[in-house]
Amino acid sequence: MDKIFNNTQNAFSLKSDTELDRAYFLFKMIDSQPLVRIGTAVTNFALKANLPVEGLIRATVFDHFCGGVSEDDCIPVVDKMFTKGVSSVLDYSVEGKEDEAHFDDALSMTLKTIEFAKEKKAIPFAVFKPTGFGRFELYEKLGEGKTLNADEQEEWNRVEARFDVVCKAAYDNDIALLIDGEESWMQDAADDLVARMMQKYNKEKAVVYNTLQMYRWDRLDYLKKLHEQAKKDGFYIGMKLVRGAYMEKENKRAEEKGYKSPICASKQATDYNFDDAVAYMVEHIDQMAIFAGTHNEESSYKLMELMNFKGITRNDFRVWFGQLYGMSDNISYNLAFEGYNVAKYLPFGPVKDVMPYLIRRAEENTSVAGQTSRELTLIKTERDRRKNKN
Repeated sequence: MDKIFNNTQNAFSLKSDTELDRAYFLFKMIDSQPLVRIGTAVTNFALKANLPVEGLIRATVFDHFCGGVSEDDCIPVVDKMFTKGVSSVLDYSVEGKEDEAHFDDALSMTLKTIEFAKEKKAIPFAVFKPTGFGRFELYEKLGEGKTLNADEQEEWNRVEARFDVVCKAAYDNDIALLIDGEESWMQDAADDLVARMMQKYNKEKAVVYNTLQMYRWDRLDYLKKLHEQAKKDGFYIGMKLVRGAYMEKENKRAEEKGYKSPICASKQATDYNFDDAVAYMVEHIDQMAIFAGTHNEESSYKLMELMNFKGITRNDFRVWFGQLYGMSDNISYNLAFEGYNVAKYLPFGPVKDVMPYLIRRAEENTSVAGQTSRELTLIKTERDRRKNKN
């Protein structure tokens, strides 16, 4: 298969020289773990102290990794990317808010993005996090099989109602809905709830998508078990496959509490696990739809090869490739150029409220071997190409 991901002219065709220089500067910073730690601490302090740093953050890291401060603010970015065939997933990335008012706000925002998606072909998916709709401890308690007290049961009923409202809206408007994965010790309760939503709304095709974090060694077995349920109960499975976002936290908790870590023993084992899950879903594509959320070039090539082998057309709506905005443009734009379905996660929200998300992304990048250096190499290649052209 042709190695299309080295084409930097396609990858960065929407970036001006100034934006390319900013990207190089940011990834150079992220490449240094001490700088990320110091920058995180300073940023947190400055925001908590209400120092006037939002303008600086907005002009640098925020604008590179986020679409805007509101859904309307994102539209120019959405439209611009779609000129190159890259779709958007508007992701309201406000994290860590745990009260009923914020849960209702998150529901309203998700419903609003579904309305946006209905009006714009460039936005084929909506998305939310389970803990955007309910308290983490509630999921955790249910996942451990504990009985909720009367107040907690009422609270959980509201969580279920929010899920149902948004899944019904997605179904009614024919918009696919991605539900993100989170920490393993709350995920069982979320999985059960999402499976019930699939059973209810995925009778004709996959509308509701759960997320499998494939750095967990048990996820392929979970997928196969869900597949058996889907065959028995007559529904389609939608899955976003990712490698995972909470590795250090997962390993630390397992060590502290003395249980076997849910995380694969090595990066290679995670890669195998991810690719095996992709292969399983492609094999059963008649009952499944896949959103392959990956920044890994080899995994992307493997999915392309599987599609070709199985005779699945490049624009088959059951297969999507996904990356984060501001990262892996060499994958996103080259896939789109070749006619594949591609969508970028486009985070948005008030600068101060989105910082926890941005900090988590920066920390993840420093822990993924080779990711940042690959970004830097590609940006440097494109800068050199433009200089030589001039």
